[in-house]
Amino acid sequence: MSTGPLAGLRVIELAGIGPAPFCAMLLADLGADVVRIDRPSGTSGASGGDLLNRNKRSVVVDLKNPEGPEVVLRMVDKADVLIEGLRPGVTERLGIGPDECLARNPRLVYGRMTGWGQDGPLAQSAGHDIAYIGITGVLHAIGRADGPPQVPLNLVGDFGGGAMYLAVGILAALRSGQGQVVDAAIVDGTAHLATMIYGMVGAGGWRPQRGVNLLDTGAPFYDVYETSDGEHMAVGPLESQFYKEFVGLLGLTDLPAQLDVPQWPELRRRFSEVFATRTRREWTEVFEGTDACVGPVLSLTEAHEHPHIKARGTLVAQDGFVQPAPAPRFSATPASLRTPPPQTGADTRAALADWGFDDIDDLLAHGAVREG
Repeated sequence: MSTGPLAGLRVIELAGIGPAPFCAMLLADLGADVVRIDRPSGTSGASGGDLLNRNKRSVVVDLKNPEGPEVVLRMVDKADVLIEGLRPGVTERLGIGPDECLARNPRLVYGRMTGWGQDGPLAQSAGHDIAYIGITGVLHAIGRADGPPQVPLNLVGDFGGGAMYLAVGILAALRSGQGQVVDAAIVDGTAHLATMIYGMVGAGGWRPQRGVNLLDTGAPFYDVYETSDGEHMAVGPLESQFYKEFVGLLGLTDLPAQLDVPQWPELRRRFSEVFATRTRREWTEVFEGTDACVGPVLSLTEAHEHPHIKARGTLVAQDGFVQPAPAPRFSATPASLRTPPPQTGADTRAALADWGFDDIDDLLAHGAVREG
């Protein structure tokens, strides 16, 4: 039974990788009925570990079969949203592009997820997260003063600048009440994420060099410090009142002023020496529950054991995996983890029946659709 604020919303997802599936998962987590259109050769959820396919149903459609595109268009008739993450022009060549779909269903929101966007000199080029964020200025800004740019996993581009912006765009388009195309490009979203930093650059408050600014490890009170057991603590007391509590709990006196930039190397040295005297666990006990803005740096396999993470259920063990719970949270229409990632084609018959198909046996016989 679907629950959540998007219960009743019907979403078609054309199988892909990365940000488009994550966007569809987000909508599914919030209650939407997301049917993923998998290829006959696909392996959606086959390993059980593709958590981006949780809460979805898998239908296999052979889009190279003469009847395959019509299956998708018949689903479009009843859909609210279609999500695709293919190169520009691919769905048009398949006969399921925006023009065909909006002609069938004028209220449809057609969500398009790409790295470069639907137009521009690079639109037809292959790429990945790292290249997309590279041309926005964001990747250059991440890293230490004495090193190269540091890759922030694929969280800033694929999921932050890509999937989340597609989700916001889809929900905004639905709110508008008008069928339309949402062009979500990772380069656009990543640049938009950096609005505050671009403002600081323009105002002269952010230097172009890495590792010399307030939030890029330039400031000694916004960084990580190694503990005696080789682990790390995350330190971030930016405000003066929090900084005062921080240095007090470290037991340090006679320090240079917090914002005396030429003395930052000395502050860093003093902080490093003190943190190296105790273990991560010991420092966690010192700072936990205070306003010093300090916490332990936990690994992905440790995080679910943290008392706060456990108390909120931020990470849950379900279907054999520790995985993030749906977010955000709703007081009246709570979201939930309903189903694990399906085997490819596991829901072909049931999902098509739910969407009003009465000729499923014929479609199976003709090879237009397939079961898992």
